[in-house]
Amino acid sequence: MLRIDPSDAIPIWKQIEEGVQRLIATGTLGPNDPVASVRELARELRVNPLTVSKAYRRLADAGVLTVRRGEGTYVAPAPPRMAARERRAKLRDAARRYAGTAKTLSADDEESLAAVREALGELERPPEEGAE
Repeated sequence: MLRIDPSDAIPIWKQIEEGVQRLIATGTLGPNDPVASVRELARELRVNPLTVSKAYRRLADAGVLTVRRGEGTYVAPAPPRMAARERRAKLRDAARRYAGTAKTLSADDEESLAAVREALGELERPPEEGAE
């Protein structure tokens, strides 16, 4: 369900973290759904279990995942609450990273905004069977 790119400059734990968030945002993973164990996901992605553990720990600290001792790790029953100021700061940070990528690719503003609109639209569509 998750894919990573070892050649990407983004750390693997961050790719896993963002991948899980994407699966939740698209509805592929819903509230209270189990996620793969650290060992399972590490084996599937061919990464060190400590890398997966770091991503899961950060997601749990953010309230995205919950750990049930002896049962496993699950998607939190409700999205984490975030203050408007913190949400704006996170959105601004992500937008800066995206804008930097767009400029590096020599994309103009309209092309860049179209890609954002398309990505938002993809998140609003129901997940396709067998899709990531």
